[in-house]
Amino acid sequence: MKIRTITTGISLDLPQETDKIKIAADFNQKAQVIFAQQGYEVQTTRIATNPWEEYLSILSPTEIVNRIQNLEEFCQSLNISFFNIGYASTAETIELIPEINKNTSIVYCSSKIGNQFENARESAQAIKRISQETENGYGNFRFCAGANCQPGIPFFPTSYHVGETSFAIGLELADLVMQVFSEANNIQEAENKLQIILGEEVKKVEAIAEQISQQFQIRFYGIDTSLAPSLDKQNSIAFAYEQLLNGKFGNPGTLAISGMLTRVLKSIPVKTCGYSGLMLPVCEDVGLATRANEQTYDITNLLLYSSVCGCGLDTVPIPGDISIGKMTAILIDMTTLAFKLNKPLSARLFPIPNKKAGEMTNFNSPYLVDCQIFEC
Repeated sequence: MKIRTITTGISLDLPQETDKIKIAADFNQKAQVIFAQQGYEVQTTRIATNPWEEYLSILSPTEIVNRIQNLEEFCQSLNISFFNIGYASTAETIELIPEINKNTSIVYCSSKIGNQFENARESAQAIKRISQETENGYGNFRFCAGANCQPGIPFFPTSYHVGETSFAIGLELADLVMQVFSEANNIQEAENKLQIILGEEVKKVEAIAEQISQQFQIRFYGIDTSLAPSLDKQNSIAFAYEQLLNGKFGNPGTLAISGMLTRVLKSIPVKTCGYSGLMLPVCEDVGLATRANEQTYDITNLLLYSSVCGCGLDTVPIPGDISIGKMTAILIDMTTLAFKLNKPLSARLFPIPNKKAGEMTNFNSPYLVDCQIFEC
């Protein structure tokens, strides 16, 4: 089991409060060392702030972009690679996100869609513009639209913070799931074994986090037990499913396994936060990308799986010429599920410029796997 992220949340009143960022960066580094000493690989450390509207909204649009660029430069001077400025919640601030995205490289953010679908269209417009103004549409890796997302999610781009400084842990559990599914004879046996193994292993991480919290007097917010993906082909989420499926990911039985995994992840007896569910990010998992190429599932299937898991539609490549109306409809469907089922969901969509459904993406990124563009 790996630790995908240690994410520390801070509240800024002014963008000049760089001392809080430095303290968080120092803490992240020390926490990473402590986990490493206990045998855990920590892949990333991250910092998330309160929604940027709270500490930047009195400025003009040009000044906002300049201040965020200054924050990024300061972060880079501290070797911070992941910095989240939280969500935008108005049409005016969402409209500014593409400009922020275009002028930064490590800054992540999101938009907030309400239960009456407020900001859905504005979010779709932001996604479309980012796709047109960044190379291969890759800027959308750092932006998503969220619905019913609470503070303290350690995973980006949805992450934002409220209140006193705290830290949360995000895990990568695909290797344990593959191990259990490879040895189980059926879904019931897999669920029982997974419950035991994840309970034992995640409790160990929680114990270390609690010790760190006491040592540095920083609140431990919890563990997001989500089954985050792995770019390692041996630990693909999709290929793990297929140890139990009579067929390929997307075939009948996929929904049942998704529901089972979510039951286990939500019942782990630790202090949880965030999604704490199943992630199915198409372009972050070799198996999911492979099956997407074979068209064993589509966007409608992913929304269906989101009804029994989380976190929504993640790293889904779609045609570059998709209309704002169609993309808005996708976001509204996701939002309906989020509020009807009272769960956090988000959409990180990748319209690929000048490409159509069935063509391949070309991200050239260490974080993403190329795959065929989905039909919408």
